[in-house]
Amino acid sequence: MYLNYFGLSDNPFSIAPNPDYLYMSPRHKEALAHLIFGLRESGGFVMLTGEVGTGKTTVSRKLLQELPDNTQVAMILNPTLSAIELLATICDELKIRYLKKQASLKYFTDKILTKLTTNHHNGINTVLIVDEAQHLQPEVLEQLRLLTNLETNREKLLKVVLIGQPELQQLLKRNELRQLAQRITARYHLLPLSAVEVKHYIDHRLHVAGGTDGIFSKATLQAIYQITGGIPRIINLLCDRSLTLTFTKQHKHVRRHIFIAAARQILGDDIVSQRQGKQWTLILFVCFIFSALLGYMLGS
Repeated sequence: MYLNYFGLSDNPFSIAPNPDYLYMSPRHKEALAHLIFGLRESGGFVMLTGEVGTGKTTVSRKLLQELPDNTQVAMILNPTLSAIELLATICDELKIRYLKKQASLKYFTDKILTKLTTNHHNGINTVLIVDEAQHLQPEVLEQLRLLTNLETNREKLLKVVLIGQPELQQLLKRNELRQLAQRITARYHLLPLSAVEVKHYIDHRLHVAGGTDGIFSKATLQAIYQITGGIPRIINLLCDRSLTLTFTKQHKHVRRHIFIAAARQILGDDIVSQRQGKQWTLILFVCFIFSALLGYMLGS
């Protein structure tokens, strides 16, 4: 609707995971570096956590691009599986043939271990990536740990990347999972974007779509950071809606009040008011501290 009006060739704020719009902030680059380092170590697990919408999928897609060519990757996108269902899914991902009539934990485990050994002899690394890993049951996680028992004198034959929300951290603190927790060689918690990174994120997506800086005013950018908390997925949703509203008003720039109106439509009045209230509370607190310090200096 608004693309031609703003001189855009594509929707810059679609929530679809288009790699053309991939923005690796310093935080995302650091997260990626931790994962790559962990996969090079001898342990069996690396872990990436973060709140919903902070860009964990972005990092995992970039990780796939960074893996060596001699790597076979198995992806688990729906971890709400039983132990035997998970092993069957791993077999499917690794192109392992099996007979459904013989399905059992031992049968699938033997098949997978044979595949890992074959890959190792052929110079192929095997990596398992589990998204939304906070949904894994403890017994399923334990089954994954058992798969990583196969190793040479130098390394594990299976490396596992666990990606999930902060609840995954709490899950791995359970006593029955302490052995798995001890095998995590690298872990990183991905935080939302900072105020400066939010501006760079928006500019990047606008440039990819053929746009220019300045569509969002400085005051609007401050409101975007304040209301979204720097979470990329929410930024996309609200920026897309605010561009639509700006087009209907025939303004050339997204004004702050237009963005707030878009935020209220998407998030609701209560959430927007609450987040704006927190910002004003912080400002008043800073002013109070500054006044107290000024009074102290003048008094002394």
